[in-house]
This record gives sequence, C-alpha cells and structure tokens, in this order.
Amino acid sequence: MVAKNVIEVSAVPAVKTVLAGFHALSDPLRLQVINLLREKELCVCELCEQLAVNQSKLSFHLKILKEAGLLGSRQEGRWIYYRLNPSQFGVLEAYLAEHYHASPISTSHSDCD
Repeated sequence: MVAKNVIEVSAVPAVKTVLAGFHALSDPLRLQVINLLREKELCVCELCEQLAVNQSKLSFHLKILKEAGLLGSRQEGRWIYYRLNPSQFGVLEAYLAEHYHASPISTSHSDCD
C-alpha cells in the first residue's frame, strides 16, 4: 500500500532541487564550507587552508554544493571565489516550512494491519 502523502520524485522537478540541496548538506566537510562562507566569499586556497584539506578533495565537495545551487562563484584572475547563494537556501527553508512546520506529525497507525 502506498502512503497518501508520498510525492513521486520524478514527477516534481522542485523536489529534485530540494533533494540535491539536502544531499549537499549531508556531509560534515560541506557543512564546514557553508559555515566559513557565511562570513564572506573565499577563494579555494583560503578554504583549503582553513579546512586543512587538499584542493582535490575540496574541489569535489565544492562541485556538489555548486551543482545543488547552494554556492555561486566568480573568477578573479586565476582565483575562483565562492559565496553562498541565499535564494537556494530559501528554497530549502520554504520546503521545510511547508512540509514540516505547517502540520503536526501524526503518530496514528490506523492504516497498519
């Protein structure tokens, strides 16, 4: 039996965006990147230094954050500077507000046999 409130992921493009955002936030290193970028934009070399990781590892994680829309970047000379994308965080916040804060979680198991 399929739950009444289950959303078919492939049918709703916005859900894919939300899933990508939450997936991107599911890694401790990526959360550290987010915390550092809350203050100001930083280049890769500054992020590597502050996080004590090599550029290859950091680039992998930055790519995931950027593909999820959580980061923006700009190039200045040979350096790429990363910054947060507040509008995408707003999408995640709105999703949580709509789906979790608006209605209480039911503990009823009336559909179970």
